[in-house]
Formats: sequence, C-alpha cells, structure tokens
Amino acid sequence: MYKKDLLLEIGTEELPPKSLTRLASSLAGAIRQGLQDKELEHGDCSWYATPRRLAVIVRALADIQPDKETVKRGPSVASAYDEAGNPTRAAEGFARSCGVKVAELDTLKTDKGSWLSYSYLATGARTEELLPVIIERALAGLPISRRMRWGDGDIEFVRPVHWAVLLFGEDIVRATVLGTETGRNTRGHRFHHPETISLASAGEYLARLQNEGHVTADFSERKKQIRQAATDAAQALGRTVLMDEDLLDEVTALVERPVAITGSFDEQFLELPAEALIATMQSHQKYFPVTHPDTGELTADFIAVANIDSVSPELVKQGNERVITPRLSDAAFFWERDRSLPLESLTVKLEKVIFEQKLGTLADKTERIGNLGEYIAGQLELDSGLVERAARLAKCDLLSDMVGEFPELQGIMGRYYALENNEHPEVARALEEQYMPIYAGADLPETDTGKVLALADKLDTLAGIFAIGKGPTGDKDPYGLRRAGLGCLRIMIERELPLDLEACLAYSAGTFPESLNAPAITTEVFDFMLDRLRRYYLDAGISPAVFDAVQACRPAQPHDFNLRVLAVGEFLRLPEADSLVTANKRISNILKQAQYTTASAIDEALLVDKTERELHNQMLASGAEQHGASGDYIARLAALAGLRDYVDAFFDEVMVLCEDDALRKNRLALLNELRRLFLATADISRLQ
Repeated sequence: MYKKDLLLEIGTEELPPKSLTRLASSLAGAIRQGLQDKELEHGDCSWYATPRRLAVIVRALADIQPDKETVKRGPSVASAYDEAGNPTRAAEGFARSCGVKVAELDTLKTDKGSWLSYSYLATGARTEELLPVIIERALAGLPISRRMRWGDGDIEFVRPVHWAVLLFGEDIVRATVLGTETGRNTRGHRFHHPETISLASAGEYLARLQNEGHVTADFSERKKQIRQAATDAAQALGRTVLMDEDLLDEVTALVERPVAITGSFDEQFLELPAEALIATMQSHQKYFPVTHPDTGELTADFIAVANIDSVSPELVKQGNERVITPRLSDAAFFWERDRSLPLESLTVKLEKVIFEQKLGTLADKTERIGNLGEYIAGQLELDSGLVERAARLAKCDLLSDMVGEFPELQGIMGRYYALENNEHPEVARALEEQYMPIYAGADLPETDTGKVLALADKLDTLAGIFAIGKGPTGDKDPYGLRRAGLGCLRIMIERELPLDLEACLAYSAGTFPESLNAPAITTEVFDFMLDRLRRYYLDAGISPAVFDAVQACRPAQPHDFNLRVLAVGEFLRLPEADSLVTANKRISNILKQAQYTTASAIDEALLVDKTERELHNQMLASGAEQHGASGDYIARLAALAGLRDYVDAFFDEVMVLCEDDALRKNRLALLNELRRLFLATADISRLQ
C-alpha cells in the first residue's frame, strides 16, 4: 500500500461570498466521509477557497482499500441437507455461487441457528476507481440553495464550472466533474496570471498558486493577510481600523490577492450618525471604517481591499473615493428627510405593514407589546408610563428611509430620531435595546424600560408564532424563535428579574384574537423555553443532571431557576453530597414502594426510636426552612448537608416499613418531610 496526496480543485465563475466557506468546508467534510465509508486510510483533509475556486487536499491517502475477510452466508444447515445427509439443491446452488464444492463450505453458528457459509478474502478496490463516485456524491450533497445551469447541458452547480483538477500524487485521476474533464491544469489570478499552471503533483498546488499564480488559496491565511494589511494601513494614518468579523470574512471571499487601499471622504459627512456611515461603508462598499485611536470616534477615512496590485494605486484610491461619495450623500438625504417628521407620525403607517398574515399588522403588534410591557412593568414595580411610550414608538423607525436602506440599523435609528424629538432618554435608549441581545453572547439591555420592551417584543413573537403553528422544526427557524427564547432567558437571568415566565406567556397569549386560541399553547412555549434553558446551561458547562434536578421542581422564574442551579453546583462540592444524593434516591424509592402520595403530619409521640427523634430534631433546628423563605438556596442546601450523619444513622438503625402500621406511616411522613426540604431547591436524587 502506498500513500499519496490527493488534490481536487473546481474552477468556477465568481462564487457567492457569503456562502463560500460553508461550501468549501461542506465539500471537504463530504469527501472525508466518503473516504471513511470506503475504508480508505488518510491523513488531514483540508479545504481551500477563493472567489474562483473550491479545493480539497487530502494528505497521505492510501492508494487501495485494505483486503477484507468476508463471510458469505447461505441457507440454514437444516435446509442444506436431506434426511440422508445429502446436499439439497439449496446447498448446491449456494456452493456454485461461491465457485466451490459443498464440502468446501463452512458452518456459521449464530444465536438464531447454524448456516452454511463461505469465507474468502475480498481484494480492496484501487482508490482511483472509487474517487469519481465519492466526489460526485460529495458535490451532489452540498448546501446550495439555488443551483444554476450553463451552456447546453443539464449540469447544475452554484456557478458555471470552467476547469477541474484531480491529482493523486503525480497522476491524473480521469473523471468528469460537473461536466468538465479533470486534468492537471489550474489557473492563476485573473489579472496577474491568467495563464494555466500545469501541476506536476498535488503537493505543489498551494506553493505554485501562491508564487506563480499570485493567488493565496488558503482562506484563513488570506484573512490573516487582510487583517494585517488593514491594520498596518490604519496605523500609517495614525488611526485604528474598525474590523467587523463578518465583513472580514466577506472581503476575504471576494479577493484572491488582497491589497489594502486607504481613502477618505468629505468630513461634512461625519455629522451623520456614525452607525449610518459605518453601514454605508460596510454594506454597500465593503470598506473598513477607521476610528481615532484615543476617542474611538469615526474619522473621514476608510480602508478598501483590492483584488489587484495596481501599478497605479493612486487611481484605485481615487476610484474608491469617487464611488463612496454618492452613497454617503444618499445616507445624508435619508437622515435629513427622516428628521423632518416626528417619529410618532409614522405610527399610522404601521397599520399598513403586515407583521404576519394571521397575527395582524405592526400596529397590532405594537399594541400587544404595549399591553404586555405594562403587565411586566407592573410585576417588576417599574414606571409603566415610560414602557408604554417606548412600546408606542418601538416599530416606527422600521418605516424610516434610513432603516429601509439599512435594515441592520433598526432600533439604532429609532434612538436617534427619538432624541431628535426630545423623547425621554430612557425611552430613546429602549428603542435600540428592544432588539438585544442581537446574537448569542451579545450585550443585554441596560435600562429598565429597555429590558421590559425587549422581553415584551420577544415574548409576543414567541406566543404568536407558536399559536399559528409555525414554531421551529429541525434546523429551520425562520422567525428566529430560538434566538428570541434564549434572549428572554438571558435577560431574566443575567439581569436578575423576578418574573414568572409562564405567567408572562399566558398574559401574552391572552392579547391575541380568541380565534387563535393562543392560551392553549402556553405550556408548549414554556417547554420550548425550558429546552433553550437547558442549552444555555450546557453551553455554560453545567451538568445535564444538575439541570434535570432543578427542572424536576419546575420553577416558574428563570432567575429563581438559576439560583437553584448555582446552589446545586455548590452543594455538589460538599463532602456530604454523595451520601445525601444516595439517601434521597433511597427515600424516593421507599415512598414510591409504599405508595405514599398524601403527606401527613409527623406525630412526635410516635418517634419511639432515639435515632428518628434526633433526625427530626435536627431537621427542625437546621434552619433550612428559613433559608428557603429568603431564597438563599445555597445556605438551605448547606444546612441540609449537616443532616448527613443523622440520615445515615436513621437508615442504619430504623426499619421504615415495619409491621406496626402507625409507626410505618409516621416514619414515611418523616422521610417525606425530609424529601420536601430538599425538593424546595431541587430533586437531588436525580444527581446520582
């Protein structure tokens, strides 16, 4: 067996930048899986991608499958021979199919009987023979939302294919990939090296492309080059580059040979909101904004990344400066026109914008958010007037010209316009905070009004979308309900809001038309939220057993749920924890065995054994009940941990299920009370 590097490169027209890395990584993953399915040994399997190519390199790929001992099973022994012991037609037919005589067959014994069998060594197929099918299947399974055809054929791919390279070591693997015959010729940069490059082997691909073709095929390396070039260019100006990671990925997917170009625009545009300038540069022009290193304020500079090392860089700079000016002028026009009208004047237009066909307009949603927000504010004893005002203005900026051009500025422009209209600063801030957190781990609302508005908006969406039967399924979540659910939980937990989630959902459901029967889905949405909460804790490194122990008590407040989770985590660090977990499991089993379902009072006169009296007295003296009333779950479990010796002694010396009916019931009542004290925090029996 020999091992050689494998190269697959597919040359295309310009690939969609936002899906480039997903396409390339999926291709590598599918090829890796295909090789594993065929039991072909190999080393690293890496992907490479530029605007004009997808490539995969597999290191140290075996040139042949390993030979495999194979057992072919035939008819059962019972049907293989007649009463005289002679082979039946079934046995003879099986032997013929194996190319041997019946006497040369083996017997395979299994739990279900004995069978005739034939063992042989299957010779492995050569890798070159297997690769075309592996690659074909890998390409067919790529995540391409919209495929296109080209020429007269019926081949479909994300973009037309112009060349294909398939080298195994120094040898071409002959195949047809997406209608193109494979070879050893790749192509360099469209402008710096449009000629073909004939590769002698798969191993020289990256170096030849870099040195001769002026192409950096490694996406991560190209990304690193752009980051460094942009940073250096900004430092040369005495500035700091504003590096958005999503934009960096997109720019990396747009160029094969990155060259940083600095430029500037008229300083009068700095009078616009910084976010509008940034959106213009990033969304429309794919430029990196530049800030002052001391103040962090935006400057009238930018950094563009060209796909060519021009002999006239000044002309490239002037071209970039020329195209940004009309874009910034448009933003300035939007800003002035939006400010000419009060933000509140846009509320009438909300009645004409459908939020969801069955859930009404944005005006309907605004009214529901206001009602729910007022309820939440009441639960938290906050100023409902500010919440009501913020809710009324919450969606108005969606109809502004600026947000129409840059949807990512929703809420942000609402804050600016509200301040222009002399709204309360907290109301203005809440208009932006309503969308927080905008992604997992992002910032949460700071103002009380913002917290309430963010919760009301998200809970309304959750209740409404579930009510019309459009909740998330599989990996599809078009309304972003998983993100909304996690956002609500983070706000309640990390901002320590004592809110009953189930009650909030029930109130929200009650704000929808009766025809939707929204209250019927309250439990479903709550369970969905619990599932998101489980994910929240798993991501934080919390054991699933800890989550299950707390969930068993079904706390209604996420903040309270979190306090219990933290308490159980502390409890598990105590030396008494293991013993008490076991004891709780034992108590649970005893109560279940005795079918003890109705709690009864403990009769101290029936505590005839010294050990059970001591346990009862220590339960009363532990202070666990008082700690529970104050919500100090850590102290409560610590107090209960002090009962370990008394619990151990009880089980060592007391027969719970004794023959005396009165004593048995009283001891069950004692154990039930002990279990109740623990259940007030969590069902720690589930920690075993």
